[in-house]
Amino acid sequence: MVRGLLRGVGAGLVPAALVTVVLTGCSAEGESDRPQPGASAKGAAKGEAPGKGDGKGDAAKAAAKGGTVGGAGSPCALPVSFDLAADWKPKAVKEDKQFGLTKQGPVTLVCEIDAKPAGNVGFLRVWTGGRAGDDSRKALEAFVAEEAKSRDKVAYAQIKAGEYAATEVTYLNTNEFLDAPKKERALALTTPEGVVVVHLGGLDNEEHEGMLPAYELAKKSLHRA
Repeated sequence: MVRGLLRGVGAGLVPAALVTVVLTGCSAEGESDRPQPGASAKGAAKGEAPGKGDGKGDAAKAAAKGGTVGGAGSPCALPVSFDLAADWKPKAVKEDKQFGLTKQGPVTLVCEIDAKPAGNVGFLRVWTGGRAGDDSRKALEAFVAEEAKSRDKVAYAQIKAGEYAATEVTYLNTNEFLDAPKKERALALTTPEGVVVVHLGGLDNEEHEGMLPAYELAKKSLHRA
């Protein structure tokens, strides 16, 4: 039943997004749509389990570039810029100041990049906040603690994300509202404007793995906006 409900709204924030869609309209326009006819809702690429490796291998097969986000004229004003996979659609998110549903730890959701036009159910989400000099590991730990209240197989690593030193995490979201544990991953980096977190979830594990090439494309292309 929960899986059916999630498919109705896309791979939104869980469980907060179920409230967000009603109260704030955040992602309501895109999340109610299923993939376009003829498009595969499942990615063929397979990745490593969270907590093992760095997400490379078959799951990181190169995604075709379809544009950039974060720079001048972009739908999302960000401290950083990175490449988008073909057909992924970015959209700025308005902060929910009344209920705080767009805030996770020290960062606030500012941009959602929708995978449905490319045939997957999920989002690449960008969160910003904090201050220059903040520790990316601590910021990411606080983000994960809020994003997944119940989690397992959490693994952190120091990585290079484009031109930035960054912290990356993989984990299983074991939230009670899910049908089964779900793979998620995120990275955090610090800029002169504060912390940036890039998070990849997905409706389920298969969708998550299918979207990994887009995440890897964004990660390797990160640079100052």
